[in-house]
Amino acid sequence: MRAYDYVVVGAGSAGCVLAARLSEDPTVRVALVESGGRDRKAEIRIPAAFPKLFKTPYDWDFTTAGQPELGDRELYWPRGHGLGGCSSLNAMMWVRGHRDDYDAWGEAAGAEWSYDGIEPFFRRAERWTGDTSAVGGRSVYGTAGPMFVAPPRDPNPTTAAFLAACRGAGLTELPELNGPDPSGFSPTPVNQRAGRRWSTADGYLKPAARRRNLDVVTGARVRRLTFDGTRANGVVTEGGAVLRARREVILSAGAIGSPHLLMLSGIGDPDHLREAGIEPRAESPDVGRHLQDHLSTAVAMRCPLPVTLTGADTLANVGRFLLSGRGPLTSNVGEAVAFVRSTPGLAAPDIELIYAPVPFLEHGLTPPAEHGVTIGVVLLQPASEGRVTLTDARVATAPRIDPGYLTDVSDLRRLMAGVRTAEALFADSAFAPYTAGPMAPYPGIVDDEALARSVRESCETLYHPVGTCRMGSDEGSVTDPGLRVRGVEGLRVVDASVMPRITRGHTQAPTVAIAEKAAELVREDARVRRPAS
Repeated sequence: MRAYDYVVVGAGSAGCVLAARLSEDPTVRVALVESGGRDRKAEIRIPAAFPKLFKTPYDWDFTTAGQPELGDRELYWPRGHGLGGCSSLNAMMWVRGHRDDYDAWGEAAGAEWSYDGIEPFFRRAERWTGDTSAVGGRSVYGTAGPMFVAPPRDPNPTTAAFLAACRGAGLTELPELNGPDPSGFSPTPVNQRAGRRWSTADGYLKPAARRRNLDVVTGARVRRLTFDGTRANGVVTEGGAVLRARREVILSAGAIGSPHLLMLSGIGDPDHLREAGIEPRAESPDVGRHLQDHLSTAVAMRCPLPVTLTGADTLANVGRFLLSGRGPLTSNVGEAVAFVRSTPGLAAPDIELIYAPVPFLEHGLTPPAEHGVTIGVVLLQPASEGRVTLTDARVATAPRIDPGYLTDVSDLRRLMAGVRTAEALFADSAFAPYTAGPMAPYPGIVDDEALARSVRESCETLYHPVGTCRMGSDEGSVTDPGLRVRGVEGLRVVDASVMPRITRGHTQAPTVAIAEKAAELVREDARVRRPAS
């Protein structure tokens, strides 16, 4: 048995931030416990290689339950497994979202979670390395944080065509994407330093790992939490190791892992827990509920010119990347974005268009055989919700993941409207040299009935599950506005699962901001509470 002040479970986008920030205090001891391994694989560093990490030991490789509205398909859900978590596996897009997202959080969990309350924590995390002359030298980004944020280093020539098509469509060209209202289009800000991926393990954990008061434990899967009465006081790993927490246990295992561990430890819907053979400890029916995710469908076109990322992993390009951090391998694949409205008059965008200078189909698991370009159409504010539940009482058994995709009929209608917008952009003269007909499974321009069928048959996750341990001021929320788990003491959840509502953007940046704020909340509680002996 080893004793610490704080035990953080999960070294992903949030856990690395917490471990680094909490261990800044030399008077406390912190353990960061990670089920996966070290982030040593070369493909982690190469931005364009991220699909090569899918379905490897660096990926939890989840599969959803069959989705009735998607033809009963079971969808593949990659989630990061190792130091850096999803920030070592994702497409590096640093997209905060819209002011309205956080103001809705403020309504659910208090003003400190509103846009004005959370915005300083984005800036605390960021280190912008791009030009600021277009905004008068004063950027919305922070400039001294641990997370490098940069414009695309070596964008593909077809990406300029997407930006020109957006301009021709009358969309707003944004000098900076991450202002309060990202309505419009922009190249994608990415977590890269000198053309290489920059994860939370790089920005936060590695500088902190030298501290004597921080232990980073890898290859240790937490089986359950331990309690002294109603107080969480540690964790037990599959190997039987016990790590005690004098002050707090903090779950940062993600929107799947955190509710899974809560339920395995007796915190959840009592009826569901008993069905799985687990004695309830704290009644919290919303654990695992309110699962939301961004659903995406691809509008892909053949490209008659050999200028896309297809076949970019040549020896020459590998050498160029290694020697200078330049070339097509620095691409994050999603090189530009546009935030648009499915219908006029909406207060904020509800569709994101992500441009990829390659046929990005089936998660990039199969290298494309021909040149092509893609606009990914993403539903930003789904009305549909799902749930994570136990399969059985063993941690080694993956939970049942049911996203409930398209169970609200409005979601399909809005996705289809986004496809029509993407089709209009591809019809712009700027794309004339780069498009030569549709690429399967996109059927081309068809009637609404055929398009609806195509979307149902081909849409996939954009890798942004949230909400399964939602925070709120109401007693039904899993976590309170301080991210403390209701019904027990000494336990918090800090990751994307606490979001009361999914953001109109990507979840990496808000997850890091949540963790930055949570570190402050933990320290505030430590100042007013005497640590448990």
